[in-house]
Amino acid sequence: MNQTYDLESNFQEVEKGLSPREAIEEANRCLYCYDAPCINACPTGIDIPSFIKKIATGNLKGSAKTIMSSNPVGASCARVCPTEELCEGACVLNDSTKPIMIGNLQRYATDWAIHNESTLFQAGKQNGLKVAVVGSGPAGLSSARELARMGYEVSIFEAEHEAGGLNTFGIVSFRLPKSISYWEVQQVKSLGVEIHTNTKVGTDITAQDLLNRYDAVVLAVGMGKVPNLGIGGEELNDVYDAIELIKLTKKEPLPEFLIGKKVVVIGAGNTAIDGATCSVRLGAENVKILYRRTKSEMTAYDFEYEFAKQEGVEFRWLTSPVKIIGDENGNVTHIECVKMKLTEKGEDGRRRPIPIEGSEFTMKVDAVIKAIGHTRHQELIEAFELDHKYGVVQVSSSHQTSVEKVFACGDVTFGKGQGEAMVVTAAQQGKETAYAIHQYLTHTKKRIG
Repeated sequence: MNQTYDLESNFQEVEKGLSPREAIEEANRCLYCYDAPCINACPTGIDIPSFIKKIATGNLKGSAKTIMSSNPVGASCARVCPTEELCEGACVLNDSTKPIMIGNLQRYATDWAIHNESTLFQAGKQNGLKVAVVGSGPAGLSSARELARMGYEVSIFEAEHEAGGLNTFGIVSFRLPKSISYWEVQQVKSLGVEIHTNTKVGTDITAQDLLNRYDAVVLAVGMGKVPNLGIGGEELNDVYDAIELIKLTKKEPLPEFLIGKKVVVIGAGNTAIDGATCSVRLGAENVKILYRRTKSEMTAYDFEYEFAKQEGVEFRWLTSPVKIIGDENGNVTHIECVKMKLTEKGEDGRRRPIPIEGSEFTMKVDAVIKAIGHTRHQELIEAFELDHKYGVVQVSSSHQTSVEKVFACGDVTFGKGQGEAMVVTAAQQGKETAYAIHQYLTHTKKRIG
């Protein structure tokens, strides 16, 4: 029991990296395909056979540079990418033996670069143009890095006290330690990119200020907090936002308010899984995920789901909360739920859940964690006067918004009802946005000059 409450060790990284011998053996299994399907399956287009061959020949810095040149958050993605659905899922060895452990090899190379404090890139020759990036998550960092490599003066504006966005604050430490995100941030800073933390656009600096001072603006603010469930009892003491809970586990000392508690998590996306596994490692006695649809409709990755089951998290499908019940002191004591059934498909392509009459039941719980998606930064979006649909910024194929000099990428452009965006997808969009800005500003200079 004491080990369960050793919270610090509970939040150490779960997966161990490959040893040098294991990495060499695995790298030598690769066929180094000429027309490698794994490259096409990677959203950032990493030259996977090339970085693996460099591992096999002992060129670890070259391997890390190959990875990071295509994916500016490649060290994080080595840990959080659903590789079995992407690169490893496309590996030609799936038909005969088992796929190359591409994610583990990517981690091996980038871990070497981190351990050796390698700086992999240099800024390009200054071109006299300035770009502001709002948000320092995967999309923001990626766009900033590529712009700096092309010679732009880049300033990032981050509302939090540390940079890194989702990778720093939104993914549990036992899957992605903050030190990995910090190194990726440092790679960007080493190119001369200024990062202004504790600076909220709309409060500390206005959208108009950025439009006036910079030649282009990248909006890469991701999504906001978890919305309300819309049921009674949400104001009680023991009702938490999953995102805020995960943030608390990134600080010291770790919170102790879930030790010995019965916890329910509402939702079945990756954030819900993180909220549930965090609860287990924060000492909760029992953790259940309640989801109003079935397993086939959940948006969490399969490996996240399997990990949660291994952690002892229980799943209650086709179950929706109706009301949170508390005592006279405002503490949660029960949650009232109703069983659901699925009907015809809705606009998002998923079958709509409706309650089954007379199926209500009550569960004894001590804490409720909300993880039903994210709100949008609508006020900020409207401050830039951008076209949007319910907070989803509308962009062209080149990530340009309705305001000519404003571009957007990452979760802020990710449509409702399409699951949760991947870190690797945000990184690729950040790169594409940088190239689009370069093309736009180059064309603008020629047009004016």
